[in-house]
Amino acid sequence: MIGPAGEKAAARAAAFARRATAHAAAGGASAGRLSEVLVGYRGVPLAGYMPIRSEIDPLPAMAEAAAHGVVGVPVIAGKARPLRFARWEPGAEMRDGPFGARIPVREEPVEPEILIVPLVAFDLRGNRLGYGGGFYDRTLARLRARRATLAIGFAYDAQEAEDLPLEPTDERLDMVVTESRVLVMS
Repeated sequence: MIGPAGEKAAARAAAFARRATAHAAAGGASAGRLSEVLVGYRGVPLAGYMPIRSEIDPLPAMAEAAAHGVVGVPVIAGKARPLRFARWEPGAEMRDGPFGARIPVREEPVEPEILIVPLVAFDLRGNRLGYGGGFYDRTLARLRARRATLAIGFAYDAQEAEDLPLEPTDERLDMVVTESRVLVMS
C-alpha cells in the first residue's frame, strides 16, 4: 500500500514529466493570458516568481505589471517558514537564492495581495501540488489571515491532473492561468 508521501511523490514525478514536455514544446511565449488577467489588477501589489527548471515563465507579465505597481519575488526565509517577498523590477540586480531561484540583491520588503504561484500540478477545483516544502501553503495562510489574497496558479495545460493527493494544510488557488485558458475557481 502506498502512503500519502508515496502518492505525492508518484504524482509529482508524473507531473514533472508532463511539465518538462510542455516546456520544451512551448518555446517561451506563454505569459500572454497571465498578462491579460493582471491588467484587471493594475496597481495592486503582487508577487510572481523567478522561473527555475521547466516552470512556465511569468517574467513578461511581471514586467508589464511592474510598470503600474509594486512587484515582488519570493525569498526563502528558512525551512518550514513562510516566504518573504522582495521588490523586483526588470533589470534589477539579482543573486542566486536557495533552490536556484534568483532574488534581488537589495531586498526591499513587499507584502503582496496577489500571488502568482508556481506549481507542479493543479486540478479543476483549485488544488495544487507543489515541490513539497509547504512554502506557498504557509505563506498563503499567513497572508489570507491578514487580508484577502488572490492566489493565481500559473502552469501549462499539461500540468492539469485529477485526484491530487491533498493534505488539510494545502491552500487552494483562486484561479489557474495556463498558456491557453483562465480557470476561475468557485
